[in-house]
Amino acid sequence: MDKVIRLKLGEKIKYFRKKRGYTQSKLAELADIDYKYLQRIEGKNPPALKIDTIGKLASALKVSISELMDF
Repeated sequence: MDKVIRLKLGEKIKYFRKKRGYTQSKLAELADIDYKYLQRIEGKNPPALKIDTIGKLASALKVSISELMDF
């Protein structure tokens, strides 16, 4: 996964998280991922994500994967 794409995905996750009024801690709990991992996803050097993780985040944010990946 290209770094630019990873950055855009992290920004989109952060956008929807804030729109829902979730803290990083709350979203991590809802998506069943580690809080520190979510910090990295939304950070300046995000890791490549597995589709399963993207699916968990989309579900927790109540959006489709395609909405999350639409940038």
